[in-house]
Amino acid sequence: MGLWQSLLDLARSGGWVMLPLSAVSLLMWTLIAERMITFRQLTAGDLGIQDAVHAVQGNPVNHFGNGLRATLVRNYTRLRTGEAELDKRILAECAIKMRPTLSRNLSVIAALGSVAPLLGLLGTVSGMIATFNVISAIGTGNARPLAGGISEALVATEAGLLVAIPGLLLSASLSRRAHRLSHHLDRTILVLEHHVR
Repeated sequence: MGLWQSLLDLARSGGWVMLPLSAVSLLMWTLIAERMITFRQLTAGDLGIQDAVHAVQGNPVNHFGNGLRATLVRNYTRLRTGEAELDKRILAECAIKMRPTLSRNLSVIAALGSVAPLLGLLGTVSGMIATFNVISAIGTGNARPLAGGISEALVATEAGLLVAIPGLLLSASLSRRAHRLSHHLDRTILVLEHHVR
């Protein structure tokens, strides 16, 4: 209980900006967790390329899985017609429909990571305004009343940076993973198109 109380006291000392900053942090980490789970599902236990080729050729496959290649092949086999040219277009269409899944919420995560230090800066300005209001009211003779505004400014800045730095790093990492999965999808399409009959 002591840790939570300390965190709550720290959040209170950061001023009103800590509320939107906490909301930004919660939303950003929720979206990051969703992307990590999705990417894990798309890469773990995926269908091998030979099995994908067999499935595209109409041969039975024991286990598809939930990976990127498996999802593509499952969607394609459900829609294929048996006419080679049309089936190639269906395969390309299945890949096009999968692409938004790879990049979903990545721009939102990056935006939230960029907003966090700005909210921290807003807290800094708010804390400094409070400090100058105290100075104008009672002067600089007593440092204790000044500490509240300075504390608000520093805590808000620190919190903004603590949210932004890992958020932006993970946003870049997730974007790279999405890019790699997109290339993996392109390579899979190129291989499978040659085996559509």
